[in-house]
Amino acid sequence: MRVAGIDIGTLTCRLLVGEVSPKGPLHTIRSERKILRLGEGVDRTGRLKPEAMSRVIETIREWKTIIESHGVERYTAVATSAVREAGNREKFLDRVRRETGVEMEVIDGEEEARRTFLGIRSGLPDVRELLGLDIGGGSTEFIASRPGEPLKMTSIDMGVVRLTERVLQSDPPRIEEIHRAETLIRDLTRRARREIGDVTGLTLVGTAGTITSLAAIAQELHTYDPARIQNYVLELSVIRCIERDVFSKTQSDRVGMPGLEAGREGIIAAGVLILRCVMEELNAVRCVVSEYGLREGVLVHLARSSRTPP
Repeated sequence: MRVAGIDIGTLTCRLLVGEVSPKGPLHTIRSERKILRLGEGVDRTGRLKPEAMSRVIETIREWKTIIESHGVERYTAVATSAVREAGNREKFLDRVRRETGVEMEVIDGEEEARRTFLGIRSGLPDVRELLGLDIGGGSTEFIASRPGEPLKMTSIDMGVVRLTERVLQSDPPRIEEIHRAETLIRDLTRRARREIGDVTGLTLVGTAGTITSLAAIAQELHTYDPARIQNYVLELSVIRCIERDVFSKTQSDRVGMPGLEAGREGIIAAGVLILRCVMEELNAVRCVVSEYGLREGVLVHLARSSRTPP
């Protein structure tokens, strides 16, 4: 089945057009991503900014044209943390509906985690026992999977945009800000760990832009190469080295860092700090990187629900 999905995140928006077969892997036909910062300021004001909404709506309109040109059977659009928390989310959804014709689904943290797991599993079918970690802009999801057991999932209200706006406000962040951020991340990670239970023996698998960017930085990739990101192993010792480098620089100094995607200069400090603290709290010394995540899971979910009889 040829399907398409649009993932509207707090920081990044993504489009994926692909073919999903019952037994074979997901085949990517077209992939697009843009850092549009829809959730900018939402943690402080509780509302989406009009200019941020307009940026996203223009991109959705552009991507709908791409979707229509690829002859897809079905498509869907989902929104995550920023939209589900915004007090004016209905105004945004109505604008999307009126100006693009797209009906957007707002998914909660648990459903976001479930679909992220579908995406991770489609790219790493042989990893049977895993702990998925999705560091987003507004939230972070944990998904524990063991054969024969139901998934255990939880979502914490901490992502790279939220942590930057709430705590890491200096450029570069001051030591007291870093300590406050560490305490917050550790407290939330401990809460998540209590909810998902024992993680002993699970392979930590990280997905989404922060973790894939750190994998690119670790390899000093001047051109992003998905084949070199998928299955790359990030060692905790390497994460600590990247953290020291990132925190020694201002945002402007980070521009052009090999592997760092343009537009992430201001939030990569929060990202590397979250990953390091989570790994330490989980007693994990390495993290397997997955190029597959929520947007792939959105397609797998759509294809499966399309085949389910009414």
